[in-house]
Amino acid sequence: MVLGGMRGMTGMLWETSLLDPEEGIRFRGLSIPECQKVLPAAVKDGEPLPEGLLWLLLTGKVPTKEQVDALSKELLSRSTVPGYVYKAIDALPVTAHPMTQFTTGVMALQVDSEFQKAYNKGMPKTKFWEPTYEDCLNLISRLPQVASYVYRRIFKDGKAIAADNTLDYAANFSHMLGFDDPKMLELMRLYITIHTDHEGGNVSAHTGHLVGSALSDPYLSFAAALNGLAGPLHGLANQEVLLWIKSVMEETGSNITTDQLKEYVWKTLKSGKVVPGYGHGVLRNTDPRYSCQREFALKYLPEDPLFQLVSKLYEVVPPILTELGKVKNPWPNVDAHSGVLLNHFGLTEARYYTVLFGVSRSIGIGSQLIWDRALGLPLERPKSVTMEWLENHCKKVAA
Repeated sequence: MVLGGMRGMTGMLWETSLLDPEEGIRFRGLSIPECQKVLPAAVKDGEPLPEGLLWLLLTGKVPTKEQVDALSKELLSRSTVPGYVYKAIDALPVTAHPMTQFTTGVMALQVDSEFQKAYNKGMPKTKFWEPTYEDCLNLISRLPQVASYVYRRIFKDGKAIAADNTLDYAANFSHMLGFDDPKMLELMRLYITIHTDHEGGNVSAHTGHLVGSALSDPYLSFAAALNGLAGPLHGLANQEVLLWIKSVMEETGSNITTDQLKEYVWKTLKSGKVVPGYGHGVLRNTDPRYSCQREFALKYLPEDPLFQLVSKLYEVVPPILTELGKVKNPWPNVDAHSGVLLNHFGLTEARYYTVLFGVSRSIGIGSQLIWDRALGLPLERPKSVTMEWLENHCKKVAA
């Protein structure tokens, strides 16, 4: 465990979600299909509103539509972004990675931290959760503005789009990005909901918790989490999946047969590369976040060539990885599908996808940060050992 990335080591409390290796994530005890059934939606039989999941993660209770609408208005009332945040982003080259620009914006938002102000004035530990709550709701509410500004700055000549105060959180985000197709609004609601939280051990969630345990305010904690999310082994993977799928299409054409695809996958693996979007550090089955995106594609874009390729990969890759014998989980994860859906509705810039992931993940990390402070959880400080200590320990056990 010490040398293997602490896999399987139980070492932290995470109230908002729990990951089961076989059935996937449960948000406060509810699976993704259950959330789709019980959480309020914007349209009849539509995808759940992310505000509903935020309510669920914070309170442990399923909200009514009225409660979700009230929370939408509350977030909207907090969503004004100070001008200096945009100036901080503008100080970077437009060629800087979207995640670099996004994290810079989050750090600039930190100037307004209520927790930092309250802590500096002096307050009892039992009250720490209150300014943390204010910071987290402010942060969550302002991220779509910052994230959309980054997108428009890099890919649309800096022409920003004003918020539409009649829209819900995810739909407004999609609108500010420049996408108003009702199907895209539904996709954004689904995307943000399913990416919010994945228990506490993943890099971004654990980083947010760790930094927060030092009583760094939520902006500092979340900016650190974003820097973990930006890594190729974590959130950047969704970018790599779409680029790989497009490269398959370019090399083989859109009418690739199953046998040709098998050959291509074997060629990829034998060259020492991995098939992006397959495997997971905990899951041992198809990621339910993949499954619900597949259902969305079957409903709205069954003829899309990239989706059809993703479907063929779903048939081809798991048996090959199983045959290879080196992979504990040969099944697709969330990243294997999200890029194809976004690409279909016009959000084709794969470099930006991790920013979408970051906006969503603020809901899970922010909810847990509030509970960290409410429960009075201490500074995280695990024990480390040297390689010599490990060698001596193994010798003692073997003797």
